[in-house]
Amino acid sequence: MTIVWDDPVNLMRYVTFVFQKIFGYSEAKANELMMQVHTEGKAVVSSGDRDKVESDVRKLHAAGLWATMQRDC
Repeated sequence: MTIVWDDPVNLMRYVTFVFQKIFGYSEAKANELMMQVHTEGKAVVSSGDRDKVESDVRKLHAAGLWATMQRDC
């Protein structure tokens, strides 16, 4: 799974925009995930096979967000 972590740099609106652009989430879903990152410090934003998750992490890094991969336990 792909995890996005809270950071002190990116604006909340920008994070919502990135989630919409990369994952195609509705504004409401992207905003919900952004608020989870903001309040809980992280959120799972995607899942799938290793290649998909690696690609998602690369896209998030390119957009300036802090993202990591984690196995779903």
